Amino acid sequence: MPKTKPFDENLIEYEQWFVDHFFVFQSELNALRKAIPPIGTGVEIGIGSGIFALPLGITEGVDPSLAVRKKAKERGIYPMDGVAEKLPYPDKSYDFSLMVTTICFVDDIMQSFKEVHRILKKEGKFIIGFVDKNSTVGKNYLENKNKSLFYKDAIFYSTKEVYRYLRVTGFKIDMTWQTVFGALNEIVEVQEPKKGYGKGSFVAIKASKHE
Repeated sequence: MPKTKPFDENLIEYEQWFVDHFFVFQSELNALRKAIPPIGTGVEIGIGSGIFALPLGITEGVDPSLAVRKKAKERGIYPMDGVAEKLPYPDKSYDFSLMVTTICFVDDIMQSFKEVHRILKKEGKFIIGFVDKNSTVGKNYLENKNKSLFYKDAIFYSTKEVYRYLRVTGFKIDMTWQTVFGALNEIVEVQEPKKGYGKGSFVAIKASKHE
């Protein structure tokens, strides 16, 4: 069952997080920009309010939360109602697909990745941005799950776990970037992403559809 309640009921708080953590947000965007292809038609799965899609130049997406879809429309995004496990798009219809901080909320990560594989064109790119559960921020989120407005029912993954899910669903890992080095309240400037994982809390993986 889609975990929409936290976002339906706390949209203002969700949006405010990105204001309060401006440098974290911009650092995450920098990492994602490294991974997103410069050309082609893309779609965001779990597009939310469009807060990532807009600066990344993505105009289409899917999300099960009505509240965030309304906000996305205000930003000029065209979101569809739907879930990652059953995407409302034809086979081989997109050059790339983006999922940002979405995998922790899906009911079935394996089926979600299979659906992304289905809608991507030959050698299409799959970009995943997420908080690694073994990182500084990830460990903090796990320790405070029960106090969080958004993460009470979330399932966090390590980068190695995401790699494994990608490979078994038909993807090849191209490159990985990391950012958000340090605790959230310690980040007072935009950070440059670095290749690899294991030090930064936010990880951006670029993978290719493998037939």
